[in-house]
Amino acid sequence: MDIYITGPTIRALREKKGVTQTQLADILGVSSKTVSKWETAKGLPDISLIEPLAKALGVSVMELMSGDTIINKNVSSNILHSQFYVCPLCGNIIRTTGNTLVSCCGLTLPPLEAEETDENHRITIENVENEHFISINHDMTKEHYISFIAYLTTDRVQFVKFYPEGNADTRMQLRGKGDLYIYCNKHGLMKKKV
Repeated sequence: MDIYITGPTIRALREKKGVTQTQLADILGVSSKTVSKWETAKGLPDISLIEPLAKALGVSVMELMSGDTIINKNVSSNILHSQFYVCPLCGNIIRTTGNTLVSCCGLTLPPLEAEETDENHRITIENVENEHFISINHDMTKEHYISFIAYLTTDRVQFVKFYPEGNADTRMQLRGKGDLYIYCNKHGLMKKKV
């Protein structure tokens, strides 16, 4: 059975926060002996204590559970530094500006790595009035389809969700330089500089 929180994680976070076992125990309303048992893997915190424990240690519940703390070094939150996450169970699409810990349907999701578009995922862009008509050369079956297209610049995001058996085309205002992303449910995330 996997331990959902490891003792070394609790100890490292407690020491980083600069509190003693007794101080942490007082905050949580448990004994210092209990905290010691957690840290030496002789016991586990009750599920009702997970949220208060995370708060006392200054981390999110997800960081506490995974043992990985997230430090946002992307202070400017430039949209071009966005990360995309797609849940393999429900298809939920999540976009963040920088690294973060993302969970959906009980799974911790890795950020998708974008590859350059290829011949099987060719993007065509045509000027139409004051917009651009964007189409993707791709079948749109229930088994194999383009899920979304997104256009990111330094100050905005345009996002269009596609559905199986629909068309993989849309109109967007392409202003300035940016990145055009598409997500194929079988081949993953791809991008094209615009």
